[in-house]
Amino acid sequence: MKIGGLEVRIGGGDDGNGAGGGPIVVLLHGFGAPGSDLVPLGQALGAPQGTRFVFPEAPIDLGPEYMGGRAWWWIDLEERLRRQALGVERDVAEVPDGLDAARAKMDALLDELQDAVGPAPGMVLGGFSQGAMLSLDVALRSARPLAGLVLMSGTHIAARQWAMRLDARRGLPVFMSHGRDDELLPFSVAEGLRDALTASGLPVEWVPFRGGHGIPSNVLDRASAFLRRVLA
Repeated sequence: MKIGGLEVRIGGGDDGNGAGGGPIVVLLHGFGAPGSDLVPLGQALGAPQGTRFVFPEAPIDLGPEYMGGRAWWWIDLEERLRRQALGVERDVAEVPDGLDAARAKMDALLDELQDAVGPAPGMVLGGFSQGAMLSLDVALRSARPLAGLVLMSGTHIAARQWAMRLDARRGLPVFMSHGRDDELLPFSVAEGLRDALTASGLPVEWVPFRGGHGIPSNVLDRASAFLRRVLA
């Protein structure tokens, strides 16, 4: 269905198609992935009974080069990898072009979500990679009630802007996972983001793992326990 101008896939609930009045988990896919990329997590994550999963599709079609992949904003991956190979550190204070537009689309979706699928006793927002970055940005720039954040293999962006807003989210539980060998988004930068969140009073469940840019089984297990706790 379409909510707030974005195509979304909905699962879970009482019938597997989002019915009922259970909590809601909204998960945003990463750069270059199809809109269906995270849908299997609705089955893989052991959330409380009746939890409904919402998977928005990013608005930018990346064309044939990405074989149906989409993005929340454009990233020049080749340039990023080239700079990393040269040892050039990315400026974590940089605000990506397109972040504001992506956030506006997610705000519109979240504003309409409970009217579209019914009220929920709690909501968790999160995602993978670029979807994790956008989820945190959305959370920090609104007072929207949230039970928690799930940030899988994300990174630190818009650092100065985020820093001014972290205190307002003091106490919000955060789940963070990151691969020690992540070739796209360095592990050390994720550690810095974790430290910034913790210093501002956001309790972070930190799950590092041996591996690259992905979601291994131990992350799914820990994320499942996190969802059961914050949505209880």
